[in-house]
Amino acid sequence: MKPPITASSSSPSCVLRKAPLPPYLCSSLAFILFFVALYGENLWMFSQQLQPTRPVSRTEKKRNEALPFAIGKAEEGCDIFRGRWVRDESTRPHYEESQCQYIQPQLTCQAHGRPDKEYQFWRWQPYGCSLPSFNATLMLETLRGKRMMFVGDSLNRGQFVSMVCLLQTVIPEGAKSMETFGSLTIFTAKDYNATIEFYWAPFLLESNSDNAIVHRVPDRMVRKGSINKHGRHWRGVDIIVFNTYLWWMTGMKMKVMRGSFDDEVKDFVELSTEDAYRMAMKSMVRWAQKNMDPKKTRVFFVTMSPLHTKSVEWGGAPGGNCYNETAMIEDPNYWGPDCSKSIMRVIGEVLGKTEVPVTLLNITQLSSYRKDAHTSIHKKQWNRPTPEQLANPVSYADCVHWCLPGLPDAWNELLFTKLFHP
Repeated sequence: MKPPITASSSSPSCVLRKAPLPPYLCSSLAFILFFVALYGENLWMFSQQLQPTRPVSRTEKKRNEALPFAIGKAEEGCDIFRGRWVRDESTRPHYEESQCQYIQPQLTCQAHGRPDKEYQFWRWQPYGCSLPSFNATLMLETLRGKRMMFVGDSLNRGQFVSMVCLLQTVIPEGAKSMETFGSLTIFTAKDYNATIEFYWAPFLLESNSDNAIVHRVPDRMVRKGSINKHGRHWRGVDIIVFNTYLWWMTGMKMKVMRGSFDDEVKDFVELSTEDAYRMAMKSMVRWAQKNMDPKKTRVFFVTMSPLHTKSVEWGGAPGGNCYNETAMIEDPNYWGPDCSKSIMRVIGEVLGKTEVPVTLLNITQLSSYRKDAHTSIHKKQWNRPTPEQLANPVSYADCVHWCLPGLPDAWNELLFTKLFHP
């Protein structure tokens, strides 16, 4: 409370002798002074409420504005990316492998001899809250007359296929189709005039790995400022889901071209993985700012998908990997060395400064526990395994990609949650 106001020789008061005041006026002034002394702080607070409110910053506005497609808000204080895996045979899997004709043979683990289905029965349970149930009809109605696109590498393609499988269960035969045109694959839900698409761009920028079929090159190179080479195919989408990580992790510096891939003599500089990755992330953000209307569209970015190539990392026997693993990692703090924390920091730095809202899907930690869910040897092999490989399955087990149905379905449940309940 403010200190009481006291009379002084210079203040007008009933005690002044030079200009005597009538008794009733003296009493009134005394009452007013007493009232101000008693309630002065409240009066000051009230006056502050009458002042014009300060302008809300652009960051605050973005935080407070409802995002497109939102139908609710996330539970207060709930981090959906922190939690545990709960066995749930009653609601998992969302579909059977044999029921989704769109799964690539590289991901059909049951068809390629995996003897167990344990990896299919796990549901992600955040601490202190629950995810809304995936609703294929709601998703399709939301996508009516719209385009949803996944952009990135084969791991993002796996998430795309997972989304197709989740949605196609409620679409009649004859009312759906899938076609591939070079780097672009399009699934169409005809009755909804909706498409779910995948575009192959493992670096997002133009690179020497852009061929959707033949892209295994030992000396990877990207071209600076080239995102529009691919980005022209992304324009007009309503929901876009980016990923890029695995192809950057060569263990060497990244070659960044300053000229054209058509130049006879290539002009390039070598940057650290972090600096090259930052360049690509900033290009992605600039593209989104220029091409995505934040009042009508949504942008997502998916963090790195972990590998499980060395069993000693989780306390297993030396020389092993994900082969024959049927149980997940139980250590809640497990973080594999293949998931670069410096790259995670780059992601945070770049997305923390963007003008257009980019929703982060942080799948890394929750996926790190799932050494049991990789395709391993149970997939189509493009090259017939040699007798030496057959004698040692660890040598050709795929510990990068994931079986479907499986872990990528959980990623899409998180995407569903962030789309409708950001």
